[in-house]
Amino acid sequence: MKFYNFIDTIYEGSIFRPPSEAYSLILQVTIGCSHNKCTFCGTYREKTFRIKSFEEIRSDVETVYPYYKNIERIFLADGNALILPTDDLIKILKFLYAKFHNLTRIGVYACPGDLLKKSEDELKKLKVAGLGIIYIGLESGSDKILKRIKKGALSKHMIQGAKKVKAAGIKLSVIMILGLGGKAGSEEHAVESARVLSAMDPDYIGALTLMVVKGTEIYNEVSSGNLEILEPRDVFLELHTLIRNIDVTNATFRANHASNYIPVGGTLPEDKPKIIKKLDKILAADEISFKPEYLRAL
Repeated sequence: MKFYNFIDTIYEGSIFRPPSEAYSLILQVTIGCSHNKCTFCGTYREKTFRIKSFEEIRSDVETVYPYYKNIERIFLADGNALILPTDDLIKILKFLYAKFHNLTRIGVYACPGDLLKKSEDELKKLKVAGLGIIYIGLESGSDKILKRIKKGALSKHMIQGAKKVKAAGIKLSVIMILGLGGKAGSEEHAVESARVLSAMDPDYIGALTLMVVKGTEIYNEVSSGNLEILEPRDVFLELHTLIRNIDVTNATFRANHASNYIPVGGTLPEDKPKIIKKLDKILAADEISFKPEYLRAL
């Protein structure tokens, strides 16, 4: 997004958004993440979770409106804005569509628990009000890994939540993290993630690559030798297993985040052979130029 002199006025702390929201207006309706316990995540550690009042949100919108009046997409931050009561979220959605006449989509992050608490009827009402896409962090399909990283949900909860979103007609984007199981759990991580992604059957799948952030619990695991992280080549072996085992209806797949060593993407299942061929080439190469660590980012 563009940075103007209002940035310190409307934003609290660092701002994070999905790669596909790069050109969206980022609007904080919550501060931080209500869960904020995942061992790999340092994103919202410095923030105390709270929900912004409608008056605060309206004030923020009025501040940025002169710069973004023709914006087509808005992303509601921070970590899981879907936690808002449904009526409050509908009020925000209606306000934004009335204000921004070119607006075509509003997106939001959700924790698995947020989706379980919303009824299918509530999600349908949010769809009617203009909620276009929900992003959920699966991270891993392995219940063993989900427990270890303190995700706060099991694979069955992820699947239940995804089915609600799909039934409501809202686009679903699911994010997983390559390397999250370490070397010992790599095979399980890939196979189980493919199983759960297949059951969720999302519209979009994003595969990031683990970055060990200082100050997180997973950083301590790695430092103490309790978790051995993957080498770049091992990441692509894991991705190869993941792609081979995924069986979805029609999903845009992307592993082109700043954390990934080499961009990979396509449409599944249509482009599965092409993706596997590219991964085969990477794995067979004696030498290959992976993105250096200093260029990787969250």
